[in-house]
Amino acid sequence: MRRILVLAVLACGAMRADTALVLPFFNHSNSANLDWIGESISEAVRDALSSEGLLVLDRVDRLEAYKRLSLRPGAEVTHASIMKIGESLDASSVIYGFYELLPAEAGKEPAKASLRITARILDRKHTRQSPTFGELGALDDLAALEVRLGWRALVSLSPKTAVSEQEFLKARPPVRIDAVESYVRGLLATSPEQRHRFFTQAARLDEHYSQPCFELGKIYWEKKDYKIAAGWLDRVSRTDPHYREAQFFLGLCRYSNGDFGGAEQAFQLVAATVPLNEVYNDLGAAQARHNNSAAAIASFKKALEGDSADPDYHFNLGYTLWRAGQYDQAVESFREVVARNPSDTEATSLLGRALKQDGPRPGDPKTENRERLKTNYEEAAYRQLQAELAK
Repeated sequence: MRRILVLAVLACGAMRADTALVLPFFNHSNSANLDWIGESISEAVRDALSSEGLLVLDRVDRLEAYKRLSLRPGAEVTHASIMKIGESLDASSVIYGFYELLPAEAGKEPAKASLRITARILDRKHTRQSPTFGELGALDDLAALEVRLGWRALVSLSPKTAVSEQEFLKARPPVRIDAVESYVRGLLATSPEQRHRFFTQAARLDEHYSQPCFELGKIYWEKKDYKIAAGWLDRVSRTDPHYREAQFFLGLCRYSNGDFGGAEQAFQLVAATVPLNEVYNDLGAAQARHNNSAAAIASFKKALEGDSADPDYHFNLGYTLWRAGQYDQAVESFREVVARNPSDTEATSLLGRALKQDGPRPGDPKTENRERLKTNYEEAAYRQLQAELAK
């Protein structure tokens, strides 16, 4: 299952698989300081559904829809607007709701107020709404309330495949409310400095909290600080919907740090469940650096099976074949590169070397470590395709 097929499926709206959208929940309390909770509920429910294999639109998609419809993020919207948001993103189901703070019972501390969350699911395919459902509990137990709400949404959307509540809750231990607040405020922050500060604070407040670790890993990856990035990405838990993406970037970080065996392990983990072209390509690069040419050649060929138009895949295969002394096959690959990109001087030079059967020279910086990596990761498109094929 490869990118060309993914794009072909996504281009056909009639074939689009069912997707869910989770809106920020509306604040019906009297405190604007609790506005962040609406975003927190949305993220928690989205993560719960996504980690169980459902197709759920991400926050970026939702913000783009709000922008197109001139809606203010965080503001309560009408039922008609909820319909429009779902329609603009072609979401099959839209989960939305509100939350309110209930005063503490008489004789109890004011800080012991309770939070009531009320949710509904709009089924756009059948133009109907689910009955309301929700959770009630102490404000300090927000994370636990969100997890239980996520499970109830899962059961409503996918009753035949949903795991038991006990199993679901066991895989998602509670998180401190101050850590959750810091994480969500990091998502809402408008500057990179604020985002970094809030995510770091969230991760320090609860060392088992996975989501800020992923965000921090990506921040340091973008800064090319691969050692620190790897440390954060390695802390992303298996139940986190970003786990495989974290492993992909962890592999890239390890590769950049010279840990080719560790990189190979990370890429293999991803390839086992999300066999994307870019994953096989980077796996092949790690295997080549780990002195396993045969495995690298096999991985590059798998990448090419999915997208024979990409010149980088042809280059990596040709380069590895050339280094292995398989000159005739290397010539074929380098010719494919030059045919697609005549300005690729490196491929042209290596094509000439392969034609002359002039192999690599130890210590030559122009011909050592020339594998080309991919840094795009398209799991969402792959899962969309899988859902289409399963229909």
